[in-house]
Amino acid sequence: MNFVPNTESQQERLLARIGVKSVEDLFADIPEEIRMQRPLAIRGGMSEQELVKHVKGLANLNKTVEDYSSYLGAGAYEHYIPSFVDQLLLRSEFYTAYTPYQPEISQGTLQAIYEYQTLVCELTGMDVANASMYDGASALAEAALMTCDATRREKVLVLQTVHPEYREVLKTYLPPRGVELIEIPYKDGALDRSALEAALQEDIAGVLVQNPNFFGRIEAAEEIIELAHAKGALVVMAVNPVSLGLLKSPGECGADIVVGEGQAFGNSLNFGGPYLGFLAVRDKFVRRMPGRIVGATTDKSGRKGYVLTLQAREQHIRREKATSNICSNEALCALAFTMHLSALGKTGVIELAYLNLQNAHYAAREITKIPGMRLAFAGPFFHEFVIETTIEPAKINALLLKDKIIGGLDLARFYSELDHHLLFCVTETKRKVDIDRLVARLGEIQ
Repeated sequence: MNFVPNTESQQERLLARIGVKSVEDLFADIPEEIRMQRPLAIRGGMSEQELVKHVKGLANLNKTVEDYSSYLGAGAYEHYIPSFVDQLLLRSEFYTAYTPYQPEISQGTLQAIYEYQTLVCELTGMDVANASMYDGASALAEAALMTCDATRREKVLVLQTVHPEYREVLKTYLPPRGVELIEIPYKDGALDRSALEAALQEDIAGVLVQNPNFFGRIEAAEEIIELAHAKGALVVMAVNPVSLGLLKSPGECGADIVVGEGQAFGNSLNFGGPYLGFLAVRDKFVRRMPGRIVGATTDKSGRKGYVLTLQAREQHIRREKATSNICSNEALCALAFTMHLSALGKTGVIELAYLNLQNAHYAAREITKIPGMRLAFAGPFFHEFVIETTIEPAKINALLLKDKIIGGLDLARFYSELDHHLLFCVTETKRKVDIDRLVARLGEIQ
C-alpha cells in the first residue's frame, strides 16, 4: 500500500510487538469466503483536473429534488432554505468548532446552542430543551426510556401511526433495557381509542404518539394525554416542527416530553442525513434528560456568559449508571435550524405552515377527482395524505419517474394491509403549476 508511510522494517517491528507474523494475521477473524480476493477497482493516480471531472461525473449520476419534482416525504421533507443559512455555516468558527468544554473560548458556540434551545422551547411550549440529539428516531427512543426512569415502570405503548422506522429504533433500544414495547393499532389512519383504553393499565410508563402522524393525520392529542395521565403514564409526543406554526403546541396539549426531527428547518434532504433530533421536557424531568444543556450565567464582573450545565457526570465516569449513552449533539445542524427559524420569526412560521397545508389540501382535492383514486382516510391532515389507487403504486411511481416526478411512498413497504396505497407529501416548494402537472400525469396513468 503506497499510501502507508511505514517501511518494511517498521512493519516487521510493529507486527513483532503485536505478536503476529503478517498483516494478514490481523484479519484472521474474518472468514476467507467473504474476503475480497482481488485489489480494489480503483484507477491509478489522477491530476487534480482529472479528479474533479471524474468526481463531478459520479455526482451527476444522482438525481435530486433540484432536477425532479418530488412528492416523497415520510420523515424527510423538502423545504426552501434561505441562501444565507448555508453561507453562514461556512464560517470556520462554526464548522470547525468542537465540544465546548472550555466556555472561556467557546462563547459563540455556546450562545448558538442556547438560542437553539430557546427556540425549541418556544415552538413546543415546553420548559427546557437539550442541545439536540442525533435524529428524531433516537430522540423518541431516549424519551421512551425517560418515561420508564421517571415512573419506575417497564412497559411502553406506541401507536402504530408512529413512523415505522422510529418504531424499529424503539425495538432496538428498549428490549435490552428490559422494557416491553406494545404497539397500539390504528383505525381510519389515526389512533383506535378503544385499543388504547384496553392497553392502558397501571403498569404503563409512557405512551408514544406522533402528531401529525405517519399518514399525515392529526391525532386527538389531548384525548390521548388525558387517558394516559389518568393511569399515571407519561406522554411523549413526536412532532413535525413546521406543523407547530398552526397546531396547538404539545405543551398546551399537556404532553410531558416532546421530540421530533429538526431537518425541516435549515437542513437539506442530504440523501438521508445528517439530521438532528430535538427533545424538550417539563421542568420536573430536566435531570432525566440525555445529552447536554447550555445555560446562561454571569461572571464575577456581572457580564453575561454561557456554560454547559446539568450534564450528567455518569455519562463520562460512571457509564453503567447513566440514563443514556448520548452526551453529544448535532451542533452544526442545530445551528442551521436556529438560523432558519430565527429568520422566519413568529409570523413566518405561521405563513410557512399555512402554505404547506393549503398546497397539500389542493393536491389531495385534485387527485381525488381522478377515477380510481381516493383519499384512504377521512379527517384532518397537514401536508401529507394517503391515496388509495386501483393501479400498483410501483407502476405509478415508475411512470411518474419517466416524467421527472418522484411520486409518493408505497405504504405496503411498512403496512401489509395498505397495499395499493401511496403517501404523498406537498410542501411550500410546489407551485400550482407543479401540482397540476402531477395531477395531469396521474390522470393519464390511471
